[in-house]
Amino acid sequence: MKLIKLAAGVVNTTPLDWKGNLQAITEAIEEARQKRVSLLCLPELSLSGYGCEDMFFAPYVAETALAQLEEVRHLTTDMAVSVGLPVVLHNKVYNASCFIVNKQIRGFVLKKNLANNGIHYETRWFHAWAPGERTTLRINGVDYPAGDLVFDVAGVRIGFEICEDAWIANRPGRDLYARGVDIILNPSASHFSFHKSHTRERFVQDGSRAFGCVYVYTNLLGNEAGRAIYDGDAMIAQSGEMLVSGTRFSYTDHYLLTATVDLEKGRVEQAQNRAAFPKAAEALEVPVPFQWPDMAPERHVYQLESWEANGFLKEEEFARAVSLALFDYLRKSRAQGFVVSLSGGADSSACAALVYLMVDLGIQSIGLDGFKQKLSHIPAIQGAKDARGIVGHLLHCIWQGTENSSAETKYSATSLAEDLNADFHDVNINGLVETYKSLIEDGLGRKLGWDTDDIALQNIQARVRAPGAWLLTNVYNCLLLATSNRSEAAVGYATMDGDTSGSISPLAGIDKTFLRHWLRWLEETGLGGGLTIKGLHAMNNLQPTAELRPPDRKQTDEDDLMPYEVLNAIEAYGFRDKQPPKEVLRKLEVDFESVYSREKLLSWTERFFRLWSRNQWKRERYAPSFHVDDHNLDPRTWLRFPILSGGFERELAELREQQSAGRKRIGFGS
Repeated sequence: MKLIKLAAGVVNTTPLDWKGNLQAITEAIEEARQKRVSLLCLPELSLSGYGCEDMFFAPYVAETALAQLEEVRHLTTDMAVSVGLPVVLHNKVYNASCFIVNKQIRGFVLKKNLANNGIHYETRWFHAWAPGERTTLRINGVDYPAGDLVFDVAGVRIGFEICEDAWIANRPGRDLYARGVDIILNPSASHFSFHKSHTRERFVQDGSRAFGCVYVYTNLLGNEAGRAIYDGDAMIAQSGEMLVSGTRFSYTDHYLLTATVDLEKGRVEQAQNRAAFPKAAEALEVPVPFQWPDMAPERHVYQLESWEANGFLKEEEFARAVSLALFDYLRKSRAQGFVVSLSGGADSSACAALVYLMVDLGIQSIGLDGFKQKLSHIPAIQGAKDARGIVGHLLHCIWQGTENSSAETKYSATSLAEDLNADFHDVNINGLVETYKSLIEDGLGRKLGWDTDDIALQNIQARVRAPGAWLLTNVYNCLLLATSNRSEAAVGYATMDGDTSGSISPLAGIDKTFLRHWLRWLEETGLGGGLTIKGLHAMNNLQPTAELRPPDRKQTDEDDLMPYEVLNAIEAYGFRDKQPPKEVLRKLEVDFESVYSREKLLSWTERFFRLWSRNQWKRERYAPSFHVDDHNLDPRTWLRFPILSGGFERELAELREQQSAGRKRIGFGS
């Protein structure tokens, strides 16, 4: 047997936070030493932070990263460590992993395949390295190997797939197998989205089987730069068997996942494989005195966390991902808490509930004292005895009613705030609304009425709420949470400078249908089957409504728009799948056969595409949102659309012509 103890080191980094990133890396290395780890893999670009964006072009960023690397090098006595950083080579920036053995830099592996889809724009900053190519990188007068490298350390061959390298069809692991590697390290910065961990598990496990090796995968953790969330996924597999997997959505600055492996197992499998491969480049031998220490065999038990296996994975992931994102946003911005304009509806209730979950889950993860220590910049919470006590200082809710607000929604807001122990402010803004109306009526020389000025009268109520919410936010030095969801963003069913006001939009990446389902689940089932919020009961029994028209007009969201299930389907087919309106309608006819008439579906399709085109400017102005799935509408990170466009006029005209020509089904005989 040839036993080696390996570790995947997960760290929570922040772009350009040189002190904080180095501290997390230092603590990970020290813990690895205490656990007698011989080989530690740290995430992609963990020294600089992954989300530096155009600051990667600044020469001092790579220079500072190299200075930080020197600090890390001195910590690696009697161990091997991989750490990620940007490097400049021939005036080009590369995404690199530096391999250090026993305090000596042995080389820089440069990323071959750059992520350039969705929220990733790596090709904007980095150059891709050509497979099989090597060069040297001069640092302080010393030349180090750089490029496509495999290291031979005391008879153990180690290669790399850096994040995106493992996601492509012709992944580098095939070449590493031909070069006889024993271990593949995958340092990643892989953003969270629903169920994505399943995909990672497959390529880690399949890679270890196909390449006859030990595969070590590690990822970043937390809300690194504002939008993307990293779940801290970590795994170690060998020869097709998943040995261990890590804890996702931890509130720690770092954690380690370790396994003791027998390298002979993979070598026997490689020896029995008769596949033909092209001649591979030689590995770089590490010419330093280094011995892998003797290790005792270890039994590994791979199992999912209980919450991952309880049948509510999407519900759990949403709660845990957004709660962690809020926590990191709060501590990294050094704000004193959150303000929510709590209307009693689903969106604002979800925002308030997520702040409570942030506190409860954080305490579960790192303990009450650890939670308060990580928010040591907030004096108000330091004397709190439990989660409710902390929430009372971190969450400030304001109810702003008008003559159109109902007693039911007010009770929904007040009962939830009481259940969460949130600070609650009851403010009547009807006088402010009337003042603005009077000013404009005097200027126009006429009265404003619902039959002639419907949208204007709705919007002024929503907009008048924003200054009070912002004032409270400034008084408390907090972050204001915008309360608009993705379904509303798609069609512009939100008031700019009203419910879109905020520092963050926690819900702008999630659709209303799922959100309503999640809130009922949170009341009745809850996280881990036990963490529920019963104060959501009143809200969960209300019909969603903006309550901006007089009560006798019986306003509801779905009457204003269309059923949310239809709206979400049109959005998915039209903009996720990039289908024209006539194809969208064909799909709707299948999905909603016997539920809605074709005329209704046609009308809603037309309405959606017109509203979508008209309201791109609103999506451009939304506060930063958290990325939770591949339906995101954020033009900054996922779905670009022109602010001015033809508005699908030609496509919608075709739709109507086909409808009037014998009312044939689109695509069949037309």
